[in-house]
Amino acid sequence: MMGFRTPSAAAAPAEPLCDAAAAVVAARKGMETPLTAVAEAFEELVRRMEADGGELRLGPFGDTCALVSVLFSCLGIAFRFAETEYVAKVNDLIGAAKSYGTLNDILDKDVENDAVKKQGSHSRNLRRVRLGLGLIKALFEQFLSAEDCSLYDAATTAYGQVCAPFHSWAVRKAVGAGMYTLPTREQLIVRLNETDCSVQKEMRRYIDASSPIIDYIDNLFLSRNISLDW
Repeated sequence: MMGFRTPSAAAAPAEPLCDAAAAVVAARKGMETPLTAVAEAFEELVRRMEADGGELRLGPFGDTCALVSVLFSCLGIAFRFAETEYVAKVNDLIGAAKSYGTLNDILDKDVENDAVKKQGSHSRNLRRVRLGLGLIKALFEQFLSAEDCSLYDAATTAYGQVCAPFHSWAVRKAVGAGMYTLPTREQLIVRLNETDCSVQKEMRRYIDASSPIIDYIDNLFLSRNISLDW
């Protein structure tokens, strides 16, 4: 869904998180609801970025983004192929943290090598992860826009805003068909282990905490005169 391959009729199992990312996810399990864990992790990431003078370190960023895979899982088979691709990109960035300190570092290196948009580059994978974060954010915004907004409507609108502009007709058609397999609004709330009241609070926390991270990533590209239309 984020510039990804067209899903097959039988979606492949999601790629497992690398050991480092899996450890982060496991550490959160049993302590909080998935949504709370993600929201708190992004709030912490923003605090760390501010403490580092506005610089975003790659290690903590990758660990935090790994938690979002749990939210994709809660959306069911409709987002399975997106989850698979998202996890692969996050794993790449977590691995890159062994060689690069910050997000700025990977952009600088790829710009130097003229590889920003090259398939498999860290910068391209960063762009795809950012689209994943933005997709969940837009979905939550739509979900909260009205009490009677179905998950189908929320997801369809979010996809149209965030990912569809970069997809071919074939991918858009496949995604549209997959939307009919989404859980209901009530089923999603149960999967997230939330209530009607708590889910609104935690979704807003994610929206608020992820926004400065998303803006930061966008500005990394724009400040280097790299457009976001890919």
